[in-house]
Amino acid sequence: MFLEFKKQVTSVLTDALASMGLQADDLGLESSQHADIASKVAFRLASQAKQSPKDLAQRIADAVFLPDGSLIGKVTAVGPYINIDASRDYVDDTVFRIRTETSEFGGGFCNGRILLEHTSANPNGPLHVGHIRNSIIGDTLKRVLRRAGYDVETQYYVNDMGRQIAIVSWALSRFEFDRTRKPDHAIADVYIKANVDLNADPAKVAEIDRLMQLVEKGDEKTIKGFDEAVSLAIAGIKETLLRMNVQHDSFPHESGFIRSGAVSRIIDEARATGKTEIDNGALVVDLSDYGFEKTLVIQRTDGTSLYTTRDLAYHEWKSERADRMIDVLGADHKLISGQLKATLRLLGKPEPEVVIFEFVSLPEGSMSTRRGKFISADDLLDQIEKQAYVEVDKRRPEMSEEFKKDVARTVGIGAVRYDIVKVSPEKSTVFDWEEALDFEKQGGPYIQYSHARACSILKKAGEDGLWDPAVPIDPSLLVELSEVDLIKKMASFDSVLETSARELKPNAMAIYARELADSFNQFYRFVPVLTAEEDDIRASRLALVDCARIVLANTLDTLGIGAPESM
Repeated sequence: MFLEFKKQVTSVLTDALASMGLQADDLGLESSQHADIASKVAFRLASQAKQSPKDLAQRIADAVFLPDGSLIGKVTAVGPYINIDASRDYVDDTVFRIRTETSEFGGGFCNGRILLEHTSANPNGPLHVGHIRNSIIGDTLKRVLRRAGYDVETQYYVNDMGRQIAIVSWALSRFEFDRTRKPDHAIADVYIKANVDLNADPAKVAEIDRLMQLVEKGDEKTIKGFDEAVSLAIAGIKETLLRMNVQHDSFPHESGFIRSGAVSRIIDEARATGKTEIDNGALVVDLSDYGFEKTLVIQRTDGTSLYTTRDLAYHEWKSERADRMIDVLGADHKLISGQLKATLRLLGKPEPEVVIFEFVSLPEGSMSTRRGKFISADDLLDQIEKQAYVEVDKRRPEMSEEFKKDVARTVGIGAVRYDIVKVSPEKSTVFDWEEALDFEKQGGPYIQYSHARACSILKKAGEDGLWDPAVPIDPSLLVELSEVDLIKKMASFDSVLETSARELKPNAMAIYARELADSFNQFYRFVPVLTAEEDDIRASRLALVDCARIVLANTLDTLGIGAPESM
């Protein structure tokens, strides 16, 4: 609704300026504490109009024409600013649209095909806490973009032929694999043992190099060994992702771009640019024209390709299948992603949009799979669910064990996802499970509880014969300040969604979810609903509770968080 309101504001201001012989590329629209939207266009055009911003603002406001049924209520000049307030039609239409469109409310205004890559952790062990932020940011972006209207395919790019995979494959032939354990954890066990062995006897590293050469040359036996190792790890990783409510649409493998000849072609194309050279036997790309002093190695001295070489072929392949490519990468990939984009530019190929995130950590410290010192995502999720169960049991001791476990699982995952995504990607964060699970601190559980509260109110009203969603209501009866504020907050869902999609900032949606829950709880705190004396007013307020339930559910779904009906 807000996007439509903003569009009308743009139209009437543009028409008003045209009637005065003026035009502006940017109307300077911004949020305001004093109006639903404000414009500072008078600042921008004051010199052109040869008037003070204050006088020009008044002239523009006076020139605005509002047609019947406009979502704009009034336009007033306040000093150099032009304040625009929404009409009653805007408020009433919002209620009608939410109740009509339900789960579709607020989305569907964009189009185009996007390939979004996220997580893509090396399959040499389980996901650890350091991977969680990548997965949650990526999955939430998918949900934001899909709700906005894009056709989004999420991909996990599988490293199935790098040095780490060669070590895992080598390890599987030397150490016992514990098939009683979750496969990604068992893979980590043998990987760690292999690294200890290799560090103790560096001469064995030649065996790893040999495996890498064989797999690139297409040796069937070696490829089979690599595939087995990767399949075991990915199977376990998928389980963890699913537990976090994260699913990928496809899992393209690095090796596919070797076998298809795409990597060879990309190397030939790089040579043809005249920007490659041989450095100590390796083929490198000179990217100094793009601000990089360090060259990019795309082929080793033994003729094998690197992860980056295969990544170039992967991005070429993606660009042929989508309008946009988006990569979610950790801050440690900042240099290499910049070199990747520069090389693609050199080759005349489309570049990906890259979302760089800083790392999430725990108070316990850092993690490393190679040294065997890490906290797996599974361990963290187990701990979170355990603590969530304690909270649920404390609040609802009378409920069944099945109820407590189900809610604990939903609340625990919601707490993790919300706490991770609420922080802007470029900022580092420390995950504190005690704070994340605090029902009073406006995190994931607080928002979920607000949805459950709305469901509980409607259930009680239905049982008492006070609520029938099929009966028409009159939204014009919703005139209390907290009622109108809640409606306008719900109306802004599409605007927040648009901002989050455009800027690739899922934290904007997380902040909105908390504000929406606040607005709903404020309304319910100050306005009687079930105890309202007039039947028509009570019915309208219950309809407003239903609207809040719908938009809270839509918002939680966009964040990949469950919306329980009872907590």
